[in-house]
Amino acid sequence: MPDKGFFKIFNRTSSGKSGIPPDDDTVRKDIARVPGAEVSARLDAWWWLVVAVAVILILLVVLKSDPYWDILYFVRDGLAVTVLLTVVSFFFTLIVGLIGGLGRIAKNPVIRLIATLYVEIVRGIPLLVQLIWWYFAAPVVIKTIGTFLHISALANYQSNAIFLAIVGLVICYGAYMAEIIRAGIQSVNKGQMEAARSLGMTYIQAMRHVIVPQALRVVLPPVGNEFIMLIKDTSLVSAVAVADLTRRGREFMAAHFNPIEVWTIVALLYLILTLFSARFIAWLENRRRFER
Repeated sequence: MPDKGFFKIFNRTSSGKSGIPPDDDTVRKDIARVPGAEVSARLDAWWWLVVAVAVILILLVVLKSDPYWDILYFVRDGLAVTVLLTVVSFFFTLIVGLIGGLGRIAKNPVIRLIATLYVEIVRGIPLLVQLIWWYFAAPVVIKTIGTFLHISALANYQSNAIFLAIVGLVICYGAYMAEIIRAGIQSVNKGQMEAARSLGMTYIQAMRHVIVPQALRVVLPPVGNEFIMLIKDTSLVSAVAVADLTRRGREFMAAHFNPIEVWTIVALLYLILTLFSARFIAWLENRRRFER
């Protein structure tokens, strides 16, 4: 049953007066009763964990600059590479996942078969193995094809570690993303598609304007989880000559023989990235929930 605050605002509105009382305290109390507008809902307490980890990192660097500042300065470019790999790979992962997810529910049996084979095969191979294959085997395959077809651009192909790492991450994570998007689309009531088609929309228009927007709200939490996992899994590209955060940390450790300090800084940097991303994704979820 609505509380007294609701009836007070209702009476003001029905009598032709402003629904918002002039008293600021009363306004704040009335607004706080709206679901999603509470202070606890607007201010995520877990942001303090992000701040706490950042403070620990700053204290280590300030209070003991040798070796912590030296380590942080040395791995700064590796941190930039990690962020670049994550953002670029995730962008293309969303595209591949959307195409794969739509292919998994396509009416055409050939498209559905190709999408299903892609998902099942890629998910069955460890990410590290896929990255190694793309770095060592893919260039050989490309050169062989170029030689066979007499295409000099392919025959003289020079591999780029970062590019091949992105390809490996996108291909692997795209398979998982395809299943997430497929599940999200299938979670939308079938009546939504029937209603859209009855209004004269084509199948593509109905998917674009009706089904996919609703599915994106459903898949936001698992998609956010994939983004956080991708941040951590970028550390595997250090095995294929990419100078990311993990590889730069290993190089510093090999030169100075201080594993505790090095991996403490590397772990804190990864933790800040993942905690910040988790809080941002939680904020997006709350915002979407409030808009619904």
